[in-house]
Amino acid sequence: MKTRKGIILAGGSGTRLYPVTLGISKQILPIYDKPMIYYPLSVLMLAGIREIAVITTPQDQEQFKRTLSDGSQWGINLTYIEQPSPDGLAQAYILAEDFLAGAASAMVLGDNVFFGHGLPKLLEEANFNSSGGTVFGYRVADPERYGVVDFDADGKVRGITEKPKVPQSNYAVTGLYFLDGTASVRARGVSPSSRGELEITSLLESYLHDGELNVQQMGRGYAWLDTGTHDSLLDAGNFVRTLEKRQGLQTGSPDEVAYSQGWISSETLRERGMRYHKNSYGRHLVELLEG
Repeated sequence: MKTRKGIILAGGSGTRLYPVTLGISKQILPIYDKPMIYYPLSVLMLAGIREIAVITTPQDQEQFKRTLSDGSQWGINLTYIEQPSPDGLAQAYILAEDFLAGAASAMVLGDNVFFGHGLPKLLEEANFNSSGGTVFGYRVADPERYGVVDFDADGKVRGITEKPKVPQSNYAVTGLYFLDGTASVRARGVSPSSRGELEITSLLESYLHDGELNVQQMGRGYAWLDTGTHDSLLDAGNFVRTLEKRQGLQTGSPDEVAYSQGWISSETLRERGMRYHKNSYGRHLVELLEG
């Protein structure tokens, strides 16, 4: 069985964040003390994934390479793929088809932040399922902004609708998708929606139609933040700041995850910490070795 690979979809023009994103990719913007893309990258690393493709716009790709390099500093391997135009989330599986080479995948959106004590366990369970697809439902107050899960009376999923005017439930599908090796082939069979995009919900409906889609609900102990607007970006920064100031712990740190996974040595972590010794991020890395 091929090892699951990761995809971070970090394309798009970030128009909802104009004028901030006129000269910089949205996913490079800071969420408190780290670039936004550190957070989804850390999620894939927590799932044990070390081969990861970063999908970017052609003009922004150099920004990501400067920020993330080739990933070897974290014991992972990063591949960069260009997205010439943002034609829907399902397009990512077509763009990454050669990279995946039939392997199962975990795709995360580059502007999504996940937090929760039980997150590693949840990711482990999703990663274990080598066939079909697993997505995560999260209760929101404004489901009409998202892909919404429709449950029947027994709690079984019977449909997923993209941005419904009348939501069938308050459970939105988060920007984290564990799909098997058929995802790229299925994505090629998706027809553009009325918006002219290859909708991720249409791809998920393909799995659902075949009885191969599992929707895991993220309960009260989890946080899922979509940072695509000025307000949500500020909210995410304040959320991370509160966690780190209250607990003295890092959130969304690829360095910490790489060390905890055994992918980098204590010497490498110390070097990384000393590089950032002028701020709390670097000091925390050094403290990991001392505590």
